[in-house]
Amino acid sequence: MYRILAINPGSTSTKIALFEDGAELFRETVRHAPAELAAFPDVQSQLDFRAAAVENALAERRVELAEIDVFVGRGGGLLPVEGGVYVVDDFLCDHASRGMSGQHPAQLAAQICRQYADRFGKPAFVVNPPDTDEFIDVSRVTGLRGVERESHVHALNQKEIALRFCKERGLKYEDTNLVICHLGGGISVTAHRRGRMIDSNDVLGGSGPFTPNRSGDLPYIKVLDLAFSGEYTQKQLVDRLNKNGGLTDLFGTADVRELLRLADGGDERAALVFDAMVYSVAKYAGAMAVTLRGDTDAIILTGGIANERAFTDKLTEYLAWIAEVVVKPGEFELEALAAGALRVLCGEETAKRYTGARR
Repeated sequence: MYRILAINPGSTSTKIALFEDGAELFRETVRHAPAELAAFPDVQSQLDFRAAAVENALAERRVELAEIDVFVGRGGGLLPVEGGVYVVDDFLCDHASRGMSGQHPAQLAAQICRQYADRFGKPAFVVNPPDTDEFIDVSRVTGLRGVERESHVHALNQKEIALRFCKERGLKYEDTNLVICHLGGGISVTAHRRGRMIDSNDVLGGSGPFTPNRSGDLPYIKVLDLAFSGEYTQKQLVDRLNKNGGLTDLFGTADVRELLRLADGGDERAALVFDAMVYSVAKYAGAMAVTLRGDTDAIILTGGIANERAFTDKLTEYLAWIAEVVVKPGEFELEALAAGALRVLCGEETAKRYTGARR
């Protein structure tokens, strides 16, 4: 019986959960007030603050860090890596602390885990970090020299959903072809070919379907017109496109349920936008099926929006001719962290060493 502490720092919260093997004992989301975070000049300087928040949450539950067998975090701030479970060592922590792939609170997870692991002589891991990149070369090429398509995918949840589906069906992930649609504030639609995520839209880079708060694909000439209009700084325009776009820009809400309420109340514009959002996801799912050359075992819908039956039913109407559509609503990031660590502890998977080598 292994006690596993999973740690997932986000922009305004730190999520933790304690597991005994696969059984969850408790979870907690520690909220961080904007004023608290504003006191720090950058993400890395939040390290001790976030670690203290984790320890305080455990103390309230009367959980001793010394009783935990393994510490596992989301990971982040690394150079591109293939999917899997990685040992948290000095080199990985050095890259995470520098935010080699950009600044995000996820980079603190490995460092917090390493602090605890060193203190108590226990192992620490990260699982399918945000920097996971398994794209095939042809998927990277664009029509503009010096600009490549990059892998920014909900890797942790997507890989976990794929593994769960395969286990239920008696399949091996390494022998299966899937299209997985992670439907949340960000939407990633990804082709999984025999255990690798070979293509997807770029969630951070701005490509893909429009979402509750992101604009998705746009005609770039019109975006350039906005950029040179004098109305925006670069940051203001990026925020409008990637934080306050999509449904937020169109209707002032990021809640798909509110959009459905408006549509059901007779708002024709809301109904059209809802249909268009489903349509945009369906187009990407179809494109990912093409990358698999039509050999698709299933299309899986997951993430928070997958709880909305109206959305998944309409999306299924578009996609059912390609392959079976399976709905697995919600996000399983903390569960995915614990499951990855447990696979290593039980000898089902070998933990990898982060080398920092670019692809």
